[in-house]
Amino acid sequence: MRAVSATETAPDTYAWAVRAGDLRVRAGRHLAVDGLDLTLDTGVHGLLGPNGAGKTTLMRALATVVKPAGGTLTVLGADVAGRRDLRMLRRGLGYLPQHFGFYPRFTVREFVEYMAWLKEMPKSVIPGAVQRAVERVGLADRADTKMKTLSGGMVRRAGIAQAIVNDPRVLLLDEPTVGLDPEQRMEFRDLLRGIGVDACVLVSTHLVEDVAAACTDVVLLDQGRLVWQGTPEQLSARGGVENAGDSAIERGYSAVLRAYRSAA
Repeated sequence: MRAVSATETAPDTYAWAVRAGDLRVRAGRHLAVDGLDLTLDTGVHGLLGPNGAGKTTLMRALATVVKPAGGTLTVLGADVAGRRDLRMLRRGLGYLPQHFGFYPRFTVREFVEYMAWLKEMPKSVIPGAVQRAVERVGLADRADTKMKTLSGGMVRRAGIAQAIVNDPRVLLLDEPTVGLDPEQRMEFRDLLRGIGVDACVLVSTHLVEDVAAACTDVVLLDQGRLVWQGTPEQLSARGGVENAGDSAIERGYSAVLRAYRSAA
């Protein structure tokens, strides 16, 4: 049986899973997200952009790790900037940061159980939810293996398991396929498509081909601002043979980014 998150017992009163208006977020002293307007709803959204575009900072703001410096940001109907107690909201979120820590002596099962406890999941549903999460990422046979003995790709999959253990309504994944081999990446894409049927999934990646294969929507950032948003097919159509890239979507990405910078 699927684990029921705490937010599923509350009525849906929001129009968008994520809505940002003139959003500004700092990374240290640097304004990494600068005047962003963005709406996201159910589906798998790919977040693309060059290094320093503000992708990780945006993900951290959506995950309520950092507070906005200005503008508005609502996630699952909650005002992230104005609300002090975000615990209820966080129960409906799943977040995989680019780099995450863990107790090396924990087994995979213990790690995911601990994260479920931090998310304040009901104690009675945690064992079943953890088992289901490790199975979904292909780690059922390693569930009782210590984290410190895992390969980098397996650690990444354990990180994905903790992000999905509470069946989040908003799932935020920052470079989730780092360390995964081609077969594991294909399995991960299938997992994303399944989750995106009834949840809002935002995947930040530098692998444009992953976006083409798994995402229903593409968000392109540069210098903390929204450059373009549309479907993978629409992005592919923007490119030509004169643009850099080995695939149609890579050439479209290059074309859109180049046009934006030329007009700026």
